[in-house]
Amino acid sequence: MLANMNASEPSAPEPTPEEDAALRRLYADFDTENLLPLWTQLGDLMPMHPKPSARAHVWSWKTLYPLAQRAGDLVPVGRGGERRAIALANPGLGGRPFATPTLWAAIQYLGPQETAPEHRHTQNAFRFVVEGEGVWTVVDGDPVAMRRGDFLLTPGWHFHSHHNTTDRPMAWIDGLDIPFAHYTDSTFFEFGADEVTDRSTPSASRSERLWAYPGLRPLSALGSLPNSPIAAYRWEHTDRALDEQLALEDEGHAVTVEPGHAAVRYTNPTTGGDVMPTIRAEFHRLRAGAETTTRREVGSSVFQVFSGEGALVLDGVEHRMAQGDLAVVPSWTALKIQAESRFDLFRFSDTPIFDGLHQARVTVGEDTE
Repeated sequence: MLANMNASEPSAPEPTPEEDAALRRLYADFDTENLLPLWTQLGDLMPMHPKPSARAHVWSWKTLYPLAQRAGDLVPVGRGGERRAIALANPGLGGRPFATPTLWAAIQYLGPQETAPEHRHTQNAFRFVVEGEGVWTVVDGDPVAMRRGDFLLTPGWHFHSHHNTTDRPMAWIDGLDIPFAHYTDSTFFEFGADEVTDRSTPSASRSERLWAYPGLRPLSALGSLPNSPIAAYRWEHTDRALDEQLALEDEGHAVTVEPGHAAVRYTNPTTGGDVMPTIRAEFHRLRAGAETTTRREVGSSVFQVFSGEGALVLDGVEHRMAQGDLAVVPSWTALKIQAESRFDLFRFSDTPIFDGLHQARVTVGEDTE
């Protein structure tokens, strides 16, 4: 049926046969000229609230890791493929290798003594390690150890490679803004050296030696940087910060996000803002039995369980999760977290994009729409 130009008024008279024929010719001419009238598209283009095509979904680590192992036995790492990384493909996004319309998440697997060659790309990237150690990532010539609980940055256009110094395989989670860069046609890629530029294994990377001191920054590097200069945010600091929040709560100080819920955000020490312009990263710890208030927010996120057991309740559907499991939370999905045991979760999101566009919005409470 042809749309009436005054479609908001259901009592408008039906067009005469002559008007109907003229409208058909008008719409046919629109098609010929690759034009679409707003009055037939408004509900899709401007809904009353976000209606994401991405779906809430959970991937089990117990399923992911054996698949990555099988890939490790069958698929070599080298030029062309570059990385043995298996992307989470959201079931609502038509088979594309995207966790959300803006975020890419994958499990990357590196076998014993293997090397992933050097390259760089405009997409921002990070690694989060849920188990294992022994792999080093070399970012612009700076060797950085990767260990359980570490959050490691590879900002856009930084050369990087990975090499496993042990006789054991290792897997971790990669997060990037590939879908956002792909949609905006802003991607560039360049191969680097075929060999790892520095195979040394120092106790701390140069970036950590220079930057990783709370509240202190080198006077030799003044000014704001778009990405955090810290290559690795170490687990021992994250763990201590969360424990201290809960200890202060026990002492009667209101310092946690909610009762029994401690959380930290990884930040850029030169700005106090997010670690990268398109990605926000956080770590959450809930006491056993604690739960969060339901909230919705513009923008999407991915959670990975670091330890413990609990559930993410997404638009009223409970998804039970354990160590390593990953969950996608699409834009404006109602989210509640429930902890059975102590529940530790890593989270990354696209919130900085919407902050920069002044389109960020959050609502809290069961009945919010």
